[in-house]
Amino acid sequence: MFGALSVPNFRVYVTGSFVSNIGTWMQRVAQDWLVLELSGGSGIAIGITTALQFLPMLLLSAYGGVLADRFDKRTVLKITQGWLAICAAALGILAITGVATTAMVFVIAFAFGVGTAFDNPARQAFVPEVVGRDRLPNAIGLNSATFHAARIVGPAVAGLVIAAFGSGWAIASNAVTYLAFIAALVIIDGRRLEPSPPATRGKRQIREAVRYVAGRGDILLVLLVVFFVGTFGMNFQLTSALMAQQEFGKGPEQYGILGTFMAVGSLAGALLAARRTGAPRGRFIVIMAMLFGAVEVVAGLMPTYATYAAVLPIMGLVALLTLTASNASVQMGVDAQLRGRVMALYAMVLMGGTPVGAPVIGWVGEVFGPRWTLIGGGALTMLGVLVAVAVIAHREQLKLTDSLRELSNAGLTRPV
Repeated sequence: MFGALSVPNFRVYVTGSFVSNIGTWMQRVAQDWLVLELSGGSGIAIGITTALQFLPMLLLSAYGGVLADRFDKRTVLKITQGWLAICAAALGILAITGVATTAMVFVIAFAFGVGTAFDNPARQAFVPEVVGRDRLPNAIGLNSATFHAARIVGPAVAGLVIAAFGSGWAIASNAVTYLAFIAALVIIDGRRLEPSPPATRGKRQIREAVRYVAGRGDILLVLLVVFFVGTFGMNFQLTSALMAQQEFGKGPEQYGILGTFMAVGSLAGALLAARRTGAPRGRFIVIMAMLFGAVEVVAGLMPTYATYAAVLPIMGLVALLTLTASNASVQMGVDAQLRGRVMALYAMVLMGGTPVGAPVIGWVGEVFGPRWTLIGGGALTMLGVLVAVAVIAHREQLKLTDSLRELSNAGLTRPV
């Protein structure tokens, strides 16, 4: 389960990432709570904030993937982490001084998303260089484990800080934690890395990655499943904020605890994924995605705060099993020289659909009630996964029919 930690560079990487992720989760909780305070409890405002933060993933991630394939990934990460720290500090100061408005949060959320669009592909493609291919599935699981271990700590601490000092201080704390990850990138021993050959400069490099994915039915299925999960199912911060404040009448401390409950299940899922030694099969990914959608619907039906909180660890577990399996499947199946661009496409479909899904889910919560953000999101996730399976099955059947027809025309087989 912990084999990748035998690599010194990975230990440094994970340590810096863990500290940084605590701050990230603090900001996620505090930012949504700040928007609720500034907008008078508007679900649509939270949805717009989330959409703006993830819109650059849809627009710019492919270019981030090109940079990750062409340049030193550590250098790219140092720059992007610095940019994210500046964004967090700016929003924190505006909130602390009391001059923040909903529009200001919208602008900074978008700027934050721009940094993430270039950071995510480089981060995804850098892990194989740190641990090598043999330890990659284990490293992906452990990386997710540290992310969600931070999720146990971050929301709970954020709730306490918000209650005691206000949202701004929780957001500003994130700016400081980015320094830990930048320090880890500096400390990592470059001589022990296994860098991928850099992609040569040329035209249509993004189109090359798209063609590659389109020709790989296994990778395309994963990306389609991840799109529907990310667009309609993975709006936890939005849905939990609405459920805590409007459905159950709770404050920021109880809202933060909900994130911790989900993180317990997510951590368990990540640790289970770390035991995996090979690339996951598409069937497993589809089953986990369907189960995730079903559990989300069940969560929306829970009658009390306590029963809702009790379902969240299960939802976190199946969500992480779905995402870690999807990530490992793509990472292990892709050509090394295309990894940055393909993982950028992966990030685009996972988080790039949020600008569409988040406002829709926020509108559903405002018009029909918070419960329907979960019931509707889970139902749309399951429907989308079924559509993805049907599309790929239909496409592959067409390929098979075309192949048989070509063989028949060549006289190598006879039609029945």
